Amino acid sequence: MPPPSNIILRHAGVPAFLVTNTANIRYLTGIDCTDGLVFLTPRSVLLLVDGRYAEVAARESYEHVRIRNRDSLRSVLAHHRVIGLESSSVTLSEMAMFKRFSKNTKFVHTTGVIEQFRRSKRQDEIRLLKRADAITREMLRRVPSALTVGMRERELAWMLRSWAHELGAEDVSFDPIVAFGANTSHPHHAAGERRLRKRDIVLVDCGARFHGYCGDRTEMYFLGEPTVMQARALDAVRHAKNAAISMVRAGASTQAIDAAARAVLRDYGMEDAFTHALGHGVGLDIHEGVSLSRRGQDWTLLRNEVITIEPGVYFPGAFGIRLEEMIVVNN
Repeated sequence: MPPPSNIILRHAGVPAFLVTNTANIRYLTGIDCTDGLVFLTPRSVLLLVDGRYAEVAARESYEHVRIRNRDSLRSVLAHHRVIGLESSSVTLSEMAMFKRFSKNTKFVHTTGVIEQFRRSKRQDEIRLLKRADAITREMLRRVPSALTVGMRERELAWMLRSWAHELGAEDVSFDPIVAFGANTSHPHHAAGERRLRKRDIVLVDCGARFHGYCGDRTEMYFLGEPTVMQARALDAVRHAKNAAISMVRAGASTQAIDAAARAVLRDYGMEDAFTHALGHGVGLDIHEGVSLSRRGQDWTLLRNEVITIEPGVYFPGAFGIRLEEMIVVNN
């Protein structure tokens, strides 16, 4: 179960809180809905949905969650003088509506309140993430036998989607990144019309979504023997990934982990070819919680946080190498 509402409110510094982010709504209630709200008071978790979700919400939401029709939002807001809001997910039109519904209420904008609680995963969440990861690993295991000279990147991307559903996922976590040949030098390449050629290098970054929770892995494939430079880059990235993973533990600094991976790449003369963050938190969203980066905030990892480690090196016009796996912070 998520933390009690009074603990969330204490962390937010408000007496009541209106949750609009869909992933946060799922975290708090167990319900996946695209048009709902959660209202937190010290003693209650109120899920406001319309008729499309009422039956499912009554049947599948957590036991402590109360269900009411969304039309009651006006009366709910009117009883509270101060209410916290999620700045990153409230639109201007929603803000105008809330103020119209409750003219005497002070709305306090907050950032990352529920997301902070989501960082450390419950055991049921970890089980779902491990299942998403297992499906993702099986998807990637099937790639070599599917690679055929002449196929397009987008064809393999569609295969990955099909395999995810076949293996029991509800969807993919994100549009699969499939890159052939020189396209592998684009870290977030969009799968397109490029056809697979003999001796091509192939990058696949994909994930399965299972009961709302995301998998995320990246693997490299070679149709022939890698060139000397490709083999050296693969070795560098593999060693960088292992060096970073060896440092993952509760209390570790995200910037220190990132620095460890970059130190390995520096020894290979490839640090400048690593152009993105080392990894990120993952859960109900494909990117949530921490970012493992030398830039921005230096986070301290929490026990039962789930992160990715994904070093990569990219040589424009030639090729790129990235390896990625998900790690549970458990020591």
